[in-house]
Amino acid sequence: MKDKISELVNDKISDLNMFVDDAFISEEEGKRIFNIVVDSDEVIDLNRVTDASRIINKIIDSNPDVLDDCDELDIYSKEKGDN
Repeated sequence: MKDKISELVNDKISDLNMFVDDAFISEEEGKRIFNIVVDSDEVIDLNRVTDASRIINKIIDSNPDVLDDCDELDIYSKEKGDN
């Protein structure tokens, strides 16, 4: 899943110096959540996450089959210190 999302997204968010670190489905409170984790070699502030989210949302809207019957899409940055 990560490879497919990376292929769709990385070129589009590279101007933000960001890339997809992980993509996975989780279940929370009975909902299937499609998680996309972005990372960078630099500190990621909230504005960059928001910009990346806008770009990724447009890509996902153009490729609805990617959501794989999920109820929600969650895009967030990797926390500093996570491996």
